[in-house]
Amino acid sequence: MIILREVNERDIDGLESLSTIAADRHPGFLNIANDRDQWREKVRNSLDSFADKIVNKMDCKYIIVAEDTEKKHLCGVSMVAAQHGTEETPHFFFEVDNEQKFSQTINTGFIHGTLKLKYDTNGPTEIGGLLVDPEYRNFEERIGRQVSFVRFLYMGIHKAKFKRRVLAELLPPLTKKGKSPLWEAVGRRFTNMDYTEADILSSKNKEFIFSLFPTGKIYVTFLPAEARNAIGKVSRETEPVMHMLKKIGFEYRSEVDPFDGGPHLSANMDEILPIKQVKPLVYGGDDEKGSAAAMAGLVTPRQAMPFRAVSVLAAIDGGNAFFSATRADAIGLKIGDPIYFMPYY
Repeated sequence: MIILREVNERDIDGLESLSTIAADRHPGFLNIANDRDQWREKVRNSLDSFADKIVNKMDCKYIIVAEDTEKKHLCGVSMVAAQHGTEETPHFFFEVDNEQKFSQTINTGFIHGTLKLKYDTNGPTEIGGLLVDPEYRNFEERIGRQVSFVRFLYMGIHKAKFKRRVLAELLPPLTKKGKSPLWEAVGRRFTNMDYTEADILSSKNKEFIFSLFPTGKIYVTFLPAEARNAIGKVSRETEPVMHMLKKIGFEYRSEVDPFDGGPHLSANMDEILPIKQVKPLVYGGDDEKGSAAAMAGLVTPRQAMPFRAVSVLAAIDGGNAFFSATRADAIGLKIGDPIYFMPYY
């Protein structure tokens, strides 16, 4: 059985293993630090975030893991940052736009694609850090869906902890060596750094972006075709994630990562379908008949501390939810206990 729960210090070995796999398979997937000390810091921050010990709620970052309880194995992880983009660490992006040019003399016109560096010091909430152990990718219980949607369950219960706008930065196509065509065409020329080096530095200090990147319009016409074609695109592995996000209310709003051109999708919190459907119910007991009208979704105890959830097939009758007693027991539920239920999409 897979249990979804807030991270704890015993998970560091598993997190390090997951990030090593990610680095091997996706050299450009660097938002998960393959570094034990950084993982310790992230876990401490997450523990304090869940426990409401951080004074400024916008500094909170929440890590949720998926654990195979039979094998005692960490098989997935996802994260939510309450705010991505502050006065100290702005959220940088390229605004993608078009500029029209026309000459009456020669009766000729062009529409040029442009990129312009922008930044936000009052940024949105960001969802990210989604990783699933490759051995569990085709698992019957769809670990990727669980570990992705559980973030929306937590956000739907605790809306006051997050911003109204929610951002998802998606991974673009990279070369076999993990290089970004857009970075090679733009970023490297203005920083004299390689993609990996710049991405790691930017997670600690973004001053070099503000100081070195061009502030005027970049005409896409001047970029190599490979770089132009990477703008706003996602890797093949990321296509299912983009499809899922668009299905539940996220949209591409002509913003991309200034390093690699990966698209930024965003949505208003109250328009994200699973968040809209988080419902307070009561656990009514085992669904012994296996109701044909049962809905697949996530359940968490209403008073859960620490946070934990499980995927269920629930039959909803009035204010009661009926589902597997085994799964209810796995998260400490008894008949009559108050719960939150959120259906998948």
